[in-house]
Amino acid sequence: MTYLTASSQSAVSAGKRFRTLLDAGPILRLPGAHNGMAALQAQAHGFDAVYLSGAAMSASAGIPDVGILTVDEVARRVAELSRAAGLPILVDGDTGYGEALNVMHMVRVFEDAGAGAVHIEDQILPKKCGHLNDKKLATVDEMAAKVAAAAAARRDLVVIARTDAIATEGFDAGVARAKRYLEAGADAIFPEALTSAEMFRAFAAAIDAPLLANMTEFGRTPFFTAAEFADMGYRMVIWPVSSLRVAAKAQEKLYASIRDTGGTQAMLGRMQTRAELYDLIRYHEFEALDASIVATTLPQQ
Repeated sequence: MTYLTASSQSAVSAGKRFRTLLDAGPILRLPGAHNGMAALQAQAHGFDAVYLSGAAMSASAGIPDVGILTVDEVARRVAELSRAAGLPILVDGDTGYGEALNVMHMVRVFEDAGAGAVHIEDQILPKKCGHLNDKKLATVDEMAAKVAAAAAARRDLVVIARTDAIATEGFDAGVARAKRYLEAGADAIFPEALTSAEMFRAFAAAIDAPLLANMTEFGRTPFFTAAEFADMGYRMVIWPVSSLRVAAKAQEKLYASIRDTGGTQAMLGRMQTRAELYDLIRYHEFEALDASIVATTLPQQ
């Protein structure tokens, strides 16, 4: 079924569908999907929701993840993913694109575009990837005000507060911030850049709320599986940039092959075929809609 005829996509809001998945347990797996095709591929492999990473989206646009993208640019990508697959999306809201009113605007724009959840972080601009050094944080009060603004503006959207404080201010400060953000109205907490299973378990023991784990590659967090995160007390896990990393590496090999051999023949075995592409994007279903609606009529004599 295509998005042009699927009434069920809008019957229940993405926020309610995301919350249902979160409540179902044991852990909601959220692979990163940086464009509509990635969302379709995630859906085809059985995932019920996806994650839109600011880092992956920025990189796919050829720019670093330092808070350059605007709320409208992100909303367009949210709408693209939602239209393509109809899955509820957890969106990276960076620092909220400003202060309280900007955060409220972000929440409404993302929700209208099809987001099921958003996370905002307690860094200040220019923000950094959570696994890099020397991050600069907003005050607890400033971040709590943003969380409260997001909670006030949302209709069904799940609001997740991310804290980067553990790497900068220490574990206890991160826990204290998380508790304050929950008091301000956050539905869940995202502790960023934890470095051991012991730390993940300790944070889960200290916070009585759904928790999000970030399983990014080449960062500070060791590799854990979804089941291991669930065992440590986490209800969500993201693989934020994985799909982009794999796609980018494949593109590197393609361009090198064209440069070195003058063609793409050596890469055919690594390519999605035309038939596979058409099946994924439901090409023939779209084509059938046109044939059934735009019927040819002959001119009257």
